[in-house]
Amino acid sequence: MTTLQKIKEIEDEMARTQKNKATSYHLGLLKAKVAKLRRELIQGPSGGGGGGGGLGFDVARTGIASVGFVGFPSVGKSTLMSKLTGTHSEVAAYEFTTLTTVPGTVKVHGAPIQILDLPGIVEGAVDGRGRGRQVIAVARTCNLIFIVLDVLKPLGDKKVIEAELEGFGIRLNKKPPAIVVRKKDKGGVNITHTVPLTKVDPEEIKAVLSEYKISSCDIAIRQADVTLDDLVDVIEGNRVYVPAIYVLNKIDAISIEELDLLYKIPNSVPISSKEWLNIDELIDVMWEKLDLVRVYTKPRGLAPDYNAPVVLRKGRSSVEDFCMSIHKEIAKQMK
Repeated sequence: MTTLQKIKEIEDEMARTQKNKATSYHLGLLKAKVAKLRRELIQGPSGGGGGGGGLGFDVARTGIASVGFVGFPSVGKSTLMSKLTGTHSEVAAYEFTTLTTVPGTVKVHGAPIQILDLPGIVEGAVDGRGRGRQVIAVARTCNLIFIVLDVLKPLGDKKVIEAELEGFGIRLNKKPPAIVVRKKDKGGVNITHTVPLTKVDPEEIKAVLSEYKISSCDIAIRQADVTLDDLVDVIEGNRVYVPAIYVLNKIDAISIEELDLLYKIPNSVPISSKEWLNIDELIDVMWEKLDLVRVYTKPRGLAPDYNAPVVLRKGRSSVEDFCMSIHKEIAKQMK
């Protein structure tokens, strides 16, 4: 039986099992087993962690941050990339015109931001179909993901792409769960929580720990809505939490009434890459999601220089970070 068949079999069993106190331990075991099988699927026969893209997918990183374009074929990723950066990315009326990662750079508020146009993915990419595994491996390393969707079928495609990225350990628009797992040599399992647990119970937690062969540990939960999936993510330790923008392309083909409905989709920006509509809003939202700050320098005795800011990431914008971004020797001289 293949790994995919094993996953399908366990998921079917979970769907058939009614959740109650008597079955919570069993469901916890099944959920942990699925997570471990998916890890095997992602790593592949070589046992790698999916961090590398492979031939045609590994690109030198430049700029202060990177944005990856993910979507199905022929949704307008390459057109948007070419017009945004001035970098040629093959554009045609047929599918799969982009076969490798195409890098480009756009300057926003003085900050160089790298744009990565990735080949279109297909449903089942995380399970090895097409070149989806390489595409998603590159997306894992980006600071922001543009999920480019066709406005004529946004919700269905959105759901499929989210499932593909989630299956590869990418958590979109989420923060790491407030769960701490500290393994120890003895003493059994000790679970503490500072908030009521509404979506998970101690028996399910113990079942997951049992599947991972963790017999002694301290677990601290500080988030009310944590789920068993969140606990599995913490134990696995290989998840990445990446902000995403749903870029709803081809709005030139719909009515104003339909456009109003699109704005109700969270974290979305409707655009037209062909007619270059609403691109300013997309760039503004991109800057906000990347969480960047500009620091302007002031030469001694002169006015501040507002033309060439030093761009830093929020949370990494101390004086030391500023000095390191200019030259590491300056940071060493600072006391």
